[in-house]
Amino acid sequence: MPKFLNTSATTYHLEELIKSASERLILISPFLRINERIRELLEDKNRMKIDIRIIYGKNELQPDEMNWLKSLDFVRISFCKNLHAKCYLSESAAIITSMNLYEFSQVNNNEMGVFIQRDSDGPLYMETYQEAQRLVRVSEEIKISVEKIHPAEEPAATKAKETSPAQGDAGLSAPGKCVSTTQLAKDRGIPPKELFAKLQSAGWISRDGEAWKLTDEGKKRGGEIKRSPQYGDYIVWPSSTVLPQ
Repeated sequence: MPKFLNTSATTYHLEELIKSASERLILISPFLRINERIRELLEDKNRMKIDIRIIYGKNELQPDEMNWLKSLDFVRISFCKNLHAKCYLSESAAIITSMNLYEFSQVNNNEMGVFIQRDSDGPLYMETYQEAQRLVRVSEEIKISVEKIHPAEEPAATKAKETSPAQGDAGLSAPGKCVSTTQLAKDRGIPPKELFAKLQSAGWISRDGEAWKLTDEGKKRGGEIKRSPQYGDYIVWPSSTVLPQ
């Protein structure tokens, strides 16, 4: 019979589902930002030449995500309009869950789900598999053609490298320039997660599902929305921004 999953159990069974796959994987998630552990598992399955389909529904893939996906020969990615389902399947098991294939969700959110095995839950597994196949058919396959981007050409959201104490001010952004929220956090020597929480608490940004949105208060503080045709929206701030307390 199906097994109930909380957040940690969902993460565990998702990793096990990927590790045990020997024929195929279908990963359905509106938001897509894959953590390092899942990347390693998918890279291993790619080396085994297993067919992997990833379906997502929000146009917010970052350049590093696109370049990584392009490097995997046996991964096909599709965009499905109005996608809200989160479901992960192999040839032998499936997970239906509230959790996106998104690093923030796996670490911060309270999620639920069910684990279904083909051997013991055959009819339910087949219904899940057939619906997943329908989503594959109605989604639009993305031809990934993004090349490795030179650092000078990257959007502000992905430019920064971690600044170590030994680098000192060498890693700071030039005065007068606009930088992403992540870069601003690195310039100030605080974890990006902490800065996002601080800006949210001050009312400068707000959550919309898995995405961050700029508020009117944030605009007053100099925040701007930048849009990349390929990579979606991201928020930038003047490098001289005085952070809320």
